[in-house]
Amino acid sequence: MNLIGRLKEQDQLEQCIMSGRPEFMVVYGRRRVGKTYLIKEFFNNVFSFYSTGMMNEKTRSQLKAFNEALTNYGDTISTIPKDWFEAFRRLRIILERHDVYRDAASSRRVIFLDEVPWMDTARSDFKAALDYFWNSWGSSQQDLLLIVCGSATSWIINNILFDKGGFYNRITRQLHLSPFNLKECEEYYNSNGIPMTRKQVIDSYMVFGGIPYYLNLLDRRLSLVQNIDNLVINPQGQLHNEYDHLLSSLFKNPGNHIKILSTLAEEKKGMERSELAKKSGVSDGENLTKALKELEQCGFIRKHRSSPGSINNAIFQLIDPFVLFSYYFLKEREIDSWQKFYKSSPYYSWRGNAFEIVCLSHIPQIKQKLGITGVSSSEYSWKSKKNKGGAQIDLLIDRKDEIIDVCEMKYTDKEFVIDSDYYDELLNKVDVFRSEVKPEKAVHIILVTVNGLKRNGYSDIVQNTVTGDGLFT
Repeated sequence: MNLIGRLKEQDQLEQCIMSGRPEFMVVYGRRRVGKTYLIKEFFNNVFSFYSTGMMNEKTRSQLKAFNEALTNYGDTISTIPKDWFEAFRRLRIILERHDVYRDAASSRRVIFLDEVPWMDTARSDFKAALDYFWNSWGSSQQDLLLIVCGSATSWIINNILFDKGGFYNRITRQLHLSPFNLKECEEYYNSNGIPMTRKQVIDSYMVFGGIPYYLNLLDRRLSLVQNIDNLVINPQGQLHNEYDHLLSSLFKNPGNHIKILSTLAEEKKGMERSELAKKSGVSDGENLTKALKELEQCGFIRKHRSSPGSINNAIFQLIDPFVLFSYYFLKEREIDSWQKFYKSSPYYSWRGNAFEIVCLSHIPQIKQKLGITGVSSSEYSWKSKKNKGGAQIDLLIDRKDEIIDVCEMKYTDKEFVIDSDYYDELLNKVDVFRSEVKPEKAVHIILVTVNGLKRNGYSDIVQNTVTGDGLFT
């Protein structure tokens, strides 16, 4: 295997393959996050059967591709299956042969069906046939491991994981693959011979997120700034149109999703549902609920509480770095060179928000650096109700040990300096929070900054500091 990180996921796969009982595993996650690569590398690209769906193809084409896979694994029937029931019946015959390939370590028969949402075309019987294949036969085979995978996360969740029909309580394991964290990105760059400082790794995360496919495209001969120009800004770059392809591959009708994302990209601190409906033009009803749920499931947005103890008035916020970058620089701002734009005034405005997204994606690392990994907590944002003299806090860590951490996230090229104006702003922020929320806990100010805090007469207002290195724990 040649896998970077993914230790928990590899452990899940190991437990699954050695369990000694029938296993139906569902693997899902954002497009380009490395789901197929993980499964293929873990099993050395050798399966009892493997087939993949094809994007935007009709039922006959899907069955034709499945038939070619059947032939590759020993099926002697040359005709394309008339439907999915026949396709799975022929698969069963292959799997029941005495010479079928078995995993060397576990003697399991391993089936890997990739991009199954694409196989489930309009008015096809794919889902019913897969249901019948597993429930009538697969679930009784003690040495069978069926892995289904797909990038259309909402389809996987709605049609497999939360299915109320034949798949209900049939899924034995689910594996959600998240983007790399900063430490895994660093390991990935090192393994590919791409020299970067940790500051540069953070900078790359603010553009590409932790998506392995994007990171793999970087040319190690070029600087990060040059790579961004070549891959994203250049109209011929491999990722210049990635955003459009991303949404069209995940959602059949992405119109509402696009409206929501474009609206949230303008309001980077997030919005409540009613405000989002008004500004996006997506009516506040079932369509909005469905689109928000799907965007959250795919990892593009997050839904979080707007105050401690509150379950209403949730805030929806765009948290995918690449989507934010695409909107900011490809959809809304026409720039022809990242090298020219780099370190301009608008660049610093974007950088501040992008760094906050990095921090929100690394809350476990922040907690670890603060020494509170074992302390139960909930995280949320907060905004004052005051029109004048109010305040906003982008990240609060509400801890069970009677402390609330007010996290300030700042990206500066050198040590962050607290001056008198910012000192007063912090005092006001905490005072307004205390007066409106009235927490029965101590309130600590935590500074998360790339290059640390410069000590001066105002710096004692901060109880603890997490540097850029702390995000790599």
